[in-house]
Amino acid sequence: MNQKLRNLVQQLGEAIHESVSESEHIAGVVKDIRKQGFDVLLMLEATIGLNELEQQPVAALEASNAEKQSGDKTFTAQDLSFLKSLRIAIEEHEGHK
Repeated sequence: MNQKLRNLVQQLGEAIHESVSESEHIAGVVKDIRKQGFDVLLMLEATIGLNELEQQPVAALEASNAEKQSGDKTFTAQDLSFLKSLRIAIEEHEGHK
């Protein structure tokens, strides 16, 4: 794995940690547990898997980049499965499931 990719994976881990640590919902539940007389130790493990994409022709990459820039938000089945494992729901738009 090259250094740039390592840095990006580290940034992803930091973003996940930040999201959890700044969650008002999590903080509220922890506070409620403490009110019940318990201390809370929260340890989460995130496994980040990477699959190298097959090489695409330049035209296909340009079309893909144009879609991303146009604001089209699409997710692969793997993306949706990962988000679901984190209990993150994605709103369905225009017939996408």
